[in-house]
Amino acid sequence: MVFDVRLFTEALITLIVIMDPPGTIPVFLGLVGRKSRDARRRAARQGVLVSFLVITLFAVAGNSILAYMHIGIPALQGAGGLLLLLIALDLLTGRGETNHPEVEDVNIALVPLGTPLLAGPGAIAATIVFVRQADSIGSYIALATAIVAVHLILLACLRSAGLLIKVFKESGILLMAKIAGLLLAAIAVQLVASSVQGFVSGA
Repeated sequence: MVFDVRLFTEALITLIVIMDPPGTIPVFLGLVGRKSRDARRRAARQGVLVSFLVITLFAVAGNSILAYMHIGIPALQGAGGLLLLLIALDLLTGRGETNHPEVEDVNIALVPLGTPLLAGPGAIAATIVFVRQADSIGSYIALATAIVAVHLILLACLRSAGLLIKVFKESGILLMAKIAGLLLAAIAVQLVASSVQGFVSGA
């Protein structure tokens, strides 16, 4: 029952580096920066909640799910990369606009914000690895605490994004949407490249 401080620290730092809470702010603003304050906060809450549920699911049953469906981490990376690429193209071309803002808010919270942007293949893979390292109740509690802590940090970062809106205004948010599209496209290409590399090295 001894709390595993080493596993907690290692998992927390690794997940923060992979999920990159400050780095999600420009993408978040690109997705919902032109919406109302309440809509942004709702999208932040829902996105972080979706991410938490996905990470928790894979922490509890990730090994079993992947083994049962015969899916490897490279396949997750490839699927996540293609999905992000579609979202990036929508941001760059402006085709993501819709006349149903409530539906759009929910969709953005689920995809791409909750997953694969926050709970992406890297975070899922790291969580599965840490679960394999856990060998006691104390280590499982440490890992669970790290997962909760990193999502609280994510929520704090996304909720603070409103401060940037006051600085950049409408034109700045529009520009940020285009930058976010480029960032997402780059992340998507990297995920696909890592997927191909994983398939080749595992062949």
